[in-house]
Amino acid sequence: MAQHPIIRRKRSFNERISKHWLAVFLVMFGLWNVVPFFAPVLMKVGWEGGGKAIYTGYAPFCHQMAQRSFFFFGEKTMYGADELPVAASGTNADALLFRRYQGDEQLGWKVAWSDRMVYMYGSIWLMALGYAILRRYRQPRPISLLWFGILLLPMLIDGGTHALSDFSSLTEGFRYTNDWLAALTGNRLTEDFYVGDGLGSFNAWMRLLSGVAFGFAFVWLAFPYIDHRMQSIEQRYARLDELKQRHLAAKDQA
Repeated sequence: MAQHPIIRRKRSFNERISKHWLAVFLVMFGLWNVVPFFAPVLMKVGWEGGGKAIYTGYAPFCHQMAQRSFFFFGEKTMYGADELPVAASGTNADALLFRRYQGDEQLGWKVAWSDRMVYMYGSIWLMALGYAILRRYRQPRPISLLWFGILLLPMLIDGGTHALSDFSSLTEGFRYTNDWLAALTGNRLTEDFYVGDGLGSFNAWMRLLSGVAFGFAFVWLAFPYIDHRMQSIEQRYARLDELKQRHLAAKDQA
């Protein structure tokens, strides 16, 4: 049925969100992911107030420890705990010292959240983008709760063991030295792989892989259900518009 000439479609806020929710998510969550990378840029150009504001704003969402963060404009992309100008005592009290250190002209400045956050939230955004592309060709189905649980296990194991290890020491705990892994593998790999949190280390690889698994699990369980709900809202508005149109058409014919 042709749309009645006196009807002007005025979509409500809820209706617009239901139609474009995925685009809104990609933009807003993308900005949320990008802002921490501006902290070292602002520090580099001399706008310390802006850079420190970003560090402060993201502090509630991340430990921001420097030895587990990416650095810009310095000698290296990541530094070990022993490479940073932090007077560490070897206890878990060092967490605050590493958190407070933001960088300097020589070493560069850290991103406003840790590598785990970069991997985890970045994976969610990339998986959401993949979901948006796939949705153009077919309606994705959610993964099962069993697979959701399996995909969360790496994050739970890696994050949980790190928390236990850090409770005793940030630089001597079993997840820092990984002596257990060296023993299992017969020390076949380099010391840099076993010890610390630098790029290429076991810990770095575990944070990357567990972050990607978490992002996949989150998006491919939650997004199909959200999508279905949003489509239902959009269809409801469409039915209401059609009923209004028929009602007005009937009045004109009366």
